Amino acid sequence: MDLPALATRLHEAALATGIFPEKGLRTRLVSRVDYRIADGHTDNAFIHLVLRIGFGRDLETRKRAGDAIFQALCDGVADDQARNPLALSCEIQEIDPELSWKKNNLAEWIDRRSGESE
Repeated sequence: MDLPALATRLHEAALATGIFPEKGLRTRLVSRVDYRIADGHTDNAFIHLVLRIGFGRDLETRKRAGDAIFQALCDGVADDQARNPLALSCEIQEIDPELSWKKNNLAEWIDRRSGESE
């Protein structure tokens, strides 16, 4: 499985929804070394996708985002899932704005880089 390509696919799918601002989007893959799935067979694998989104989007918008991104995951691993035991799951978690602290300068740098290409 080409994990960097999968990350790119998921990132692009999230952008394509039109729901998420590019400057706020983060896509990361985290491997798990120690886990047990179902009967414990070592061939068993899983991908659990957690979509953490800012608070305030209505249910329909959240479902649309989840549907699109989960479909991108399913499409991206279809060949692997056809050959191997692979469980896929996805959930959306809203970020409580009163319990989330952020500080970054990404927007400034993105704006600078986009000015360089002009």
